This record gives sequence, structure tokens and C-alpha cells, in this order.
Amino acid sequence: MLTNELLRRAAAQAGLDPAAMAIRRLDAPGTDLGVDSRAAFYPASMIKTPLAAAALALVEDGVLEMDRAYEVTQPNMTANDKPSPLVPGYAGPLRELLELMITRSDNVATNMLFDILGREQATEIAQRRLGLSDTAFYRKLSGSLPLIHDPQWNGKQRNTHPPADAARLFELIARGQVPFAAYLRDVLSRQEWNNKLSAGLQAGDHFAHKTGDTDEVTHDGGILRTVEGALYVIVLYTGMESTDAHNARFGTFMTLLRPQL
Repeated sequence: MLTNELLRRAAAQAGLDPAAMAIRRLDAPGTDLGVDSRAAFYPASMIKTPLAAAALALVEDGVLEMDRAYEVTQPNMTANDKPSPLVPGYAGPLRELLELMITRSDNVATNMLFDILGREQATEIAQRRLGLSDTAFYRKLSGSLPLIHDPQWNGKQRNTHPPADAARLFELIARGQVPFAAYLRDVLSRQEWNNKLSAGLQAGDHFAHKTGDTDEVTHDGGILRTVEGALYVIVLYTGMESTDAHNARFGTFMTLLRPQL
């Protein structure tokens, strides 16, 4: 049986420290666990899922259109871990920006969406419409140093999206309680970064998820449907540098956890 103590032990055995977690079972009552789930770890690219959800809320409202194209501009350029078509002068539809932001964790697409939505409006949607009380958008993303020049940043606050909010959002997506939930599930299912929790899953498991990485944090979380048919939301944040060795510990954690699911 899953307990908070079991989660702590699994994280300790995997060498994940410090760590914060939130796990919920969605197809049966009884499992709603959290270990430091409001911890203020920098969310890194985990912030991209609520940004996508906010954009899709505006699509539902008729404010944005999935096929409207937006031109890439030099101020939004920053490094990415995978090749991107987003170069100055290229015009990509909102649909492409959303998919690149989630599946490849594209930072240029993310920065464009900061401009398209406006960080204040995105924060308002996340907090009031989606119920993500501790989620806020303050600063555009940088794929490397030096940090991107962001004149709209207040110079103080960083983006926030703790594990508890991430778990709530994944649950809303799983239950079809956000605009275009099926589309979001599909995009999350096509995640190209699968070297963390995914490494500890069993054959036939399906994990629709998002990762986050910087030189100070590494995270993973999403919607897990096991081969046996159980449905979970699992979110794990750590205050550890994202390295191959540290990321491999997520797989160890999931290997320890998976027999209990």
C-alpha cells in the first residue's frame, strides 16, 4: 500500500534529495499523497504545461486560434536541447508552438507564448480558472547563460508551479476538466524526453508527462495508466542538478514504487 513514508523511503533509496512529491489514484478512492508538495522548487519547464492549458482556455473562449501563425522574433531566441524550426522570420501556428513547447520542451515557443498570452493573463487563468493557486508566470525561459533579456520581468520573482499544482493540473487533464483536455493528453503522450520516471515503468504502461531541467533542479510528472488499467497522477520534483546520473535516479525511484501501483 502506498504511503507517504513509502514515498520518502523510495526517494531516499534512489538518492533523490531534496525531493517533493504528489501522487493520486484517479480510478479508485484512497490514494492522495503528498511529501512537501507545496515546496518552492523552481519549476523549470514544468511551467510549460499550465501555460499550454491557459492558451487552450483562450482558444475555447475564441480569443486565440490554433491555426493563426506567429512570427518568431530575435528577442525570444534562446538555446534548446533539440533542434527547433523556430528561427527569426519563421511564422508558426499556435498549434505548432504548443506542441513544440510540450513534446520537445522548446524554450523559444514558450517565450513566444509568454508574449501571445501575457504573463498576467496567463497567471489569472491558471489561478482562478484552473485552481492552481500557487502557479504564476513571471519570467521568460533561458536555455543557457546569459539569461534572455526580458524587459517585462520585475527583476525579482521567478515562475512558480509546485508539485501540488502540477498534480492538480494533470488530474484535470486526465478527467477532461480543462479545455481541449484530449488534445493535451495526446501532446503529453508524445513527450520526447523519457529518461526519468519512464525508465522505471513496466511494459504496457503509458505515461503522458512533462519534465523540467536546469542546473539546480530536475523534475518529472504526468498521467500514468498502468498495464493493469490503474490510473494515477505522479509528480516528482527534486532540488538536484539535471545530469544523466541524477535523472537515472528517477527510474530507480519508479522501479521501487511501481509494484505498489
